[in-house]
Amino acid sequence: MKRLLTVASVLAISTLPVLAQAVTLNVGSYGGSTEQAFRDQIIPLYKQKTQNDVVYVPGNSTDTLAKLVAQKSNPQFDVVLIDDGPMQQAQQFQLCAPLADAPVYKDLYPLANIGKSASALGVVATGLFYSTEAFAKAGWDAPTSWHDLEDPKFKQKVVIPPVSNGYGLHTLIKFAELNGGGVKDIDPGFKAITEKVAPNVLAWEPSPGKMSELFQNGSGVIGVWGSGRVYALEATGFPVKFVYPKEGAVALFTAVCPVARPDAKPEAQAFVQFLLSPEVQAILAETQAWGPVNSKTKLSPEVAAAVPYGPEQIKKLESVDYAVVNAERAKWTNRWNRTVER
Repeated sequence: MKRLLTVASVLAISTLPVLAQAVTLNVGSYGGSTEQAFRDQIIPLYKQKTQNDVVYVPGNSTDTLAKLVAQKSNPQFDVVLIDDGPMQQAQQFQLCAPLADAPVYKDLYPLANIGKSASALGVVATGLFYSTEAFAKAGWDAPTSWHDLEDPKFKQKVVIPPVSNGYGLHTLIKFAELNGGGVKDIDPGFKAITEKVAPNVLAWEPSPGKMSELFQNGSGVIGVWGSGRVYALEATGFPVKFVYPKEGAVALFTAVCPVARPDAKPEAQAFVQFLLSPEVQAILAETQAWGPVNSKTKLSPEVAAAVPYGPEQIKKLESVDYAVVNAERAKWTNRWNRTVER
């Protein structure tokens, strides 16, 4: 009887449904407020929906890309979030796996398509910003054009990040385009920056904190920055506004890809798709001021006013050909250091 009971028990147990084992994904992404948003909202939402977990590894884009390269023979990440320029390099080095087809990709704006193995995740605009208080006191009209940076009345009042920074790189490319060149002919950009813009520049400032400080103490009154940075400064109560120049603003993307690895988990592809869902896109817009790349994302009027949002604004953003830029960027940086920031 005891033997029969044991066998019966085993048979009963074997008929129970097999529970899927939870999966843990290693995600390399940004630190700071992005890490906070993931830990507070995005990862808990993902765990709630899937029962899976995420190990979040913060770092800047350059560091994350360096880790991907160093770990190529034995990848440790499943998914990475980095800026668009480094992401193009990651794709060129075949560090990202091809994106699996999914319905969410049909809902993305065309500019989100940055390759077969990566997608733009959010977008900010590189454009002008200015101190509304300083402009009002001086009786100046609000800036509308990239050429406003050349106006002699702004001598020693312009603040722009250097070319090693994405915003400074975009400035160089934009002035090349405005003067008959572009990424394949950067000389007109260097000429315009050196002769027309540099005389007005107070600082080629890479630090966001220092950039804010220069405006808050009144030293800088106009400059080039990203829409997200400007809206964050404005949210502190400082009188500053972002401007989409009439000649167009440049798109700066945060991007995401599933990492190429022989033991790739299907959940990595699903996590990328999860980040592109309208629900998560709204969280990223609210917490990071990243404009949604999913056309079905719904934002409150307050958030919508603070990010590139909707087909009309998205259409005005210009993408950068990083396949060309990445091949030339080291030369441009050296030239910039010799001729612009002497």
